[in-house]
Amino acid sequence: MSTRVSARIAPGRTRDTGLAVQVFARVAGRVTRTKPPAVFLTLGRHRRLVWGWLLFAGALMPGGRLPRRETELVILRVATLSGSAYELAQHRRLGRRAGLTADEVERVALGPADPSWGPRDRLLLRAADALHARGDVSDQLWTELRAQLDERETIELVMLVGHYSMLATTLNTLRVQPDRPR
Repeated sequence: MSTRVSARIAPGRTRDTGLAVQVFARVAGRVTRTKPPAVFLTLGRHRRLVWGWLLFAGALMPGGRLPRRETELVILRVATLSGSAYELAQHRRLGRRAGLTADEVERVALGPADPSWGPRDRLLLRAADALHARGDVSDQLWTELRAQLDERETIELVMLVGHYSMLATTLNTLRVQPDRPR
C-alpha cells in the first residue's frame, strides 16, 4: 500500500510568489522538461529570500567553474546521502544531460567505494561524503583535492555540497514533491 505524502507548503500561485517567480519557473520547466519546478514555486512564497538564493545557487550551478558533469555527480551524491527524492529526480535528468551515463547515475548510490569510478570522480565522491557526514575533510583528503582543483574550484566544491545539503533539508522538511516530466 503506498501512502501519498502531501507538501507541507504547497507551490505558490502568482498571488503567492509574484509574476517574476512564475515566469522564472515556467522557463526553468522548459529547460528541465517538466512542469514549472515546485522548488521555485514553493521557495518563491518567500519573495525576499528566493532571489538571493537563486543568485547564489545559479553561481554554483549552472554558473560554476567545475565541469557540469562533475557538479551533477556531486549534487546526485548529496541528494542520495540526504534522501532527497526531489533533488534525485531533478538531477538524474540534469546529470544525464550534463554527460553522466545512465550507469553512472545509478552507481552514484554506491559512492566512492565502487571501483568503476575514475580517480577524479572517486575523489569528488569522497569529498561529498566527508563534507556531508562531518562538515569537513581530513588533511589528507584536502591535499588530494588541492592536487586536482584550484582554489576557486575547491571553495566551490565545499559550497556546492553545503548548498545542496541545505536545499535537501529544506525540500525534505517542506515535503516538496518531485516534478513530473512533461
